[in-house]
Amino acid sequence: MSEVDRSRDKLLDELRSAYEKGASIRTLVASTGKSYGSIHSMLRESGTTMRSRGGPNHRRRQH
Repeated sequence: MSEVDRSRDKLLDELRSAYEKGASIRTLVASTGKSYGSIHSMLRESGTTMRSRGGPNHRRRQH
C-alpha cells in the first residue's frame, strides 16, 4: 500500500469517526477544506451509515 493510500485510509477513518460521534458534514467541510460532495462521497466509501437530513436531534414538529 502506498503512502497516499495509507493517508487516504486514515482520513476516511477520521471522517467516519467524527461523523459517527455527531459531527455534521458541514463541520467536516470546514475542518478539512474539502467540498461537501467530496466529504459525503468519502463517508459513503468508508461504509458510514448516513443520518437522515437534519442530524441526530431532528424531530418531527408537534402540531
